[in-house]
Amino acid sequence: MNNSKRTLKDLSFASQDADSNVLNYIDRCSTFVGRALLMQQLADAPNSYHALCQQQAVIKYWAQHPKNWPSIITNGTIVMLEKFFESADSYTRQPGGAGIFNNQFFQKIFNKNEYHFTQFSITHLTDFLKGCQEFVALKNNPEIPELLFEILTAIEKALDHRLTAAICAVSKDSSFKQVSNLCFHARRELKPNVQKLINHFALLDAWHGMAIATNEHHWRFPKLLPAQETCFQAEGLYHPFLSNAVKYDLSFLPNSNFMILTGANMSGKTTMMRAMGVSAILAHLGMGVPAQSMSISFLQGVITNMHVEDDLMKGESFFLAEVKNIKQTAQMVIQEGAQLILMDELFKGTNVHDAYECTKAIIEGLLRYPQHILVLSTHLHEVAENMKTQAGLSFYCFHTSLATDGSFTFNYKLQSGISAERIGYKILQREGVIDLLSQK
Repeated sequence: MNNSKRTLKDLSFASQDADSNVLNYIDRCSTFVGRALLMQQLADAPNSYHALCQQQAVIKYWAQHPKNWPSIITNGTIVMLEKFFESADSYTRQPGGAGIFNNQFFQKIFNKNEYHFTQFSITHLTDFLKGCQEFVALKNNPEIPELLFEILTAIEKALDHRLTAAICAVSKDSSFKQVSNLCFHARRELKPNVQKLINHFALLDAWHGMAIATNEHHWRFPKLLPAQETCFQAEGLYHPFLSNAVKYDLSFLPNSNFMILTGANMSGKTTMMRAMGVSAILAHLGMGVPAQSMSISFLQGVITNMHVEDDLMKGESFFLAEVKNIKQTAQMVIQEGAQLILMDELFKGTNVHDAYECTKAIIEGLLRYPQHILVLSTHLHEVAENMKTQAGLSFYCFHTSLATDGSFTFNYKLQSGISAERIGYKILQREGVIDLLSQK
């Protein structure tokens, strides 16, 4: 699955606000290299159904066996290893003889920084290699998934070096002569191996972090289906940021793959679409999703048209920016492979008549591509009314409860049908805008 920066921004995976950033909500990695790989996978997740199923199996394993994770490797370990292999030591040749004698007795006094850096570095290198050995030991577990077994085999291969055993044997009783010699040789021989090991560890850390987040949030692993089945079915789906969320039951199938969503402002349309987009991306990472149950076919990506900005520097109007966004969506739609396409209130930058004609044309065009899963929200209930007999479309809405005193409430429940409710003027009244302008 490939997701654009626009999609990740629209779905709050790239939010500037740390409290409303989905990445922060799922990041339980122990190191910065694990987080970097998690961020990379948000934009470029497993590129095939088989690869996704393999990754999900690994994340399920870590979710079921959290105690099997070696805790000896920390973020400080990775940071220290990078500094160690990037820095130059003070020896141009192997330490020995009187130099070592002097180092043993006077290094702390005359070269404190080098002494402590050497001791600290070898400690972290020892911890890292021991942690990698603990990973390799998991190969004996018959429950290990195939992909995890492959990574552990690669770690075992990278550990196969003449220095590994000697470094792992270092303790607080090791002499400075032993430590400095090991550091000297490690810098010159182990860097390629350690870099491979860090890369493997980053992948494991990202998978383990997703497993921990799945357990922590009490999410469920979705059922993954091949791309040919065009399916998105969920019970109890909700947006992860809502503590008391009203949950959705959804069903998109080959003969009903396009939902037209209507409802008043603030009734819940955008939140529902974001819940779908977030859960689809999480599912394609191989982790759990915020739903009671979910089945989803393999998708090439999630495409969103939710947040549009005009461009003053380019002289582009809001409407032109909308048209360019939907053009980019069309370019993706005509390619092979299924996508989840979420469109929120298209063509807000023009008059009602033009918006109606443009929205209707887009719906008719998208109906030619039944392999996609599509949701379009609109205030133009006339579009929905005039297309309600069209095959392939389903119509859902969010209703607003209106009281006799003019107040209104939302129940945020997804219901079958079309809503013609409009409360924009009532919102102006509730917020006191009309009274404010009537004071003179």
